[in-house]
Amino acid sequence: MNPITLTTIYMTIMTGPMITMLSSNLFVMWIGLEMNLLALIPLMVNNPNPRSTEAATKYFLTQATASMILLLSILMNFKQLGMWTFQPETDNIIMAMTFTSLAIKLGLAPFHSWLPEVTQGIKLNVGLVLLTWQKIAPLSIMLQFYELIDPYLLILSAIISVLVGGWNGLNQTQTRKIMAYSSIAHMGWMISILAYNPSLTTLNLLIYIIMTTPLFLIFHTHSFTSISSASLMWNKMPMALPMVSLILLSTGGLPPLTGFLPKWTIIAELMKNNSLFLATLMAMTALINLFFYTRLIYSTSLTTFPSNNSSKMYIHQDHTKKANILPPMMVISTMLLPLSPLLL
Repeated sequence: MNPITLTTIYMTIMTGPMITMLSSNLFVMWIGLEMNLLALIPLMVNNPNPRSTEAATKYFLTQATASMILLLSILMNFKQLGMWTFQPETDNIIMAMTFTSLAIKLGLAPFHSWLPEVTQGIKLNVGLVLLTWQKIAPLSIMLQFYELIDPYLLILSAIISVLVGGWNGLNQTQTRKIMAYSSIAHMGWMISILAYNPSLTTLNLLIYIIMTTPLFLIFHTHSFTSISSASLMWNKMPMALPMVSLILLSTGGLPPLTGFLPKWTIIAELMKNNSLFLATLMAMTALINLFFYTRLIYSTSLTTFPSNNSSKMYIHQDHTKKANILPPMMVISTMLLPLSPLLL
């Protein structure tokens, strides 16, 4: 792709969420979401093939539908109140429509089915943008108006998301789909605490991005698109193998790693608000997520998949580009728990 075109696309992707976060006008927020949507599609079809074209089409249709629902709710609210912002007097149906549109954009269950398919059909570096940066703008809108959304609707979506993300991730062999279902489960954790303590939602999103980025960078640098290809990690990058295992365990929420911090604080906050059933259910589903991360570690480090003899010499043919940002990202994504009093 032309460097000027690529720079323009990345600038648009960076600017879209900024406009949405910094604006108090709902129509301008919607414009920021549309900039984000339209700028990502050229990256999806940069190397045209049937899978990427299908993924871009699914992404466009689902996101356009969500944008249409959001714009309709904004216009209905303007007709009712004469204002370009939601107020306590806003009708509950309008807020339910708004939450539905944002849930589609975030990939929350039961509107999640597009996310694994789109993630599987695009390149790993574009998948990283889709599962991290693209979540910021819709979540920022939800953070601004969470008090007006029915809390039971939030909790119901959170429960379904963590269950779907956990159970559907169990039988996956493709790393991109595993990360997609992990994203759905993490979004469920973020939404579950939104009605009680939105600052924990922001903390969870920040730590999720910190943990997901080094994993995608490693998968992209060495083209690990499936568990069987990741099993060659032991002879391609043996020094990074234990760190990758630690990041996976941290993403699953195993103490005392960084990923345990948001789950610990969310469960504690739910207990303070007498949501014992929800806290218990969330803790049990966290074990399901931890299981398929442990299975990925088992496949990459504790077993050797059937392979030909040439693959055992793959370390001498490794000409992949090294990412200098990986070592600090690995440290942050695994050793941040002692800083939890400062972060909280």
